[in-house]
Amino acid sequence: MADEDVQSLVEELAEQLQRSVAIDDPSVRLIAVSRHFGDQDPLRVTAVLNRSLPDELSRPLLELGISTWTEPGRVEVPGLKARLCAPVRSAGYLLGFLWLIDDGPARLSEHEIEMAARTAARAGVVLHRNLLVRERSRARRNSILRELVSADEETRAAAAEELRAEQLFGGQPMCYQVIAAQHFPEAGQDMAVEVAVEDGLRALPEGAGLVFAHRSRAWLLLARPEEPTTQLLHAVGRRMTTRFRALSGPHARLAVGIGAPVTDLGLVATSYRQALLAVRAARLVPALGEVARWGYLGPYDILLRMPSDELVRAADVPALAKLHDQPVLAGTLESFLDNAGDVKRTADLVCVHRGTLYHRLRRIEQLTGCSLDDGDDRLMLHLGLKLRRLAAADRCHDEPRA
Repeated sequence: MADEDVQSLVEELAEQLQRSVAIDDPSVRLIAVSRHFGDQDPLRVTAVLNRSLPDELSRPLLELGISTWTEPGRVEVPGLKARLCAPVRSAGYLLGFLWLIDDGPARLSEHEIEMAARTAARAGVVLHRNLLVRERSRARRNSILRELVSADEETRAAAAEELRAEQLFGGQPMCYQVIAAQHFPEAGQDMAVEVAVEDGLRALPEGAGLVFAHRSRAWLLLARPEEPTTQLLHAVGRRMTTRFRALSGPHARLAVGIGAPVTDLGLVATSYRQALLAVRAARLVPALGEVARWGYLGPYDILLRMPSDELVRAADVPALAKLHDQPVLAGTLESFLDNAGDVKRTADLVCVHRGTLYHRLRRIEQLTGCSLDDGDDRLMLHLGLKLRRLAAADRCHDEPRA
């Protein structure tokens, strides 16, 4: 069935109830809408005019947890008319929301709510069929994207040639860049990752992109005539993380990694690998934030190239063994090294007198057998501390996969 069948369902219910009816997709973008019955409010008018809602209007709705609803419920947001929200689901998938204004003295009856729920279920069947059709097309596109980042050079070249032949990005020279995302393993969030990544593309004023999604991870191949600015890239990343939390809950976390730009489809695999490493950095190093960009990770640009097992082995630095049960001394040493041996700044950060800091540093030298005046010793200790922290974090999470 075609999308207009959803439109017919919306119009049928609206005429039966003599109320305005709309169906949105899971990101609260308009799919179908009935004529008005004099019950519209600013939210409905904005949705009809723009076919979607700005974040400041959609966020309060999603933060109510409607993405997890399985039955119709009443939605009340300050400044807007109350609504009935009936989730549109099929085969376990959330495919959208059916909306009815339910404000004023003439409230919806139980029978009318049941009618809305039945229409939502029928719409779910139609949208699920449409989804399966799109999935077949997407499966082919995913296959090309998977081949585009293959380890085999000939496979990559063939995939790049196929994308060029389809002219998905036009004929002019393009700048290509991969933005990858992965959520921490948690049931029920897989579809939210794909929706969040697709929504990130809409933060761009121009340009095109293709999305590859598989379970808990997804990545976006971004194509633009010019290299995006840092500000624009981080706006895309923030939109992804914001949408993901809106769909999955305030405590859900999406790690986003941005690879470096390349000027040829045949080089996209390089940006892809960098984006995955940046995702890994965002997952393992909280100080970097939820959005990490390759080339801006400091020492982690180098350290996170190591596979997990190698990283764990490298973290076993004998000189640090005696600090294993000395968290105060280990923390003091890391702060001292992070601040390039600046005693005043380190003392302020760890909240101790300089004399106390000097005492701790002497004790660290005794336990490690290293001299903090020696550059090589400092480098070994600093790398060892960073590796140990990464190894501990890595044990808590699954490794991101291509």
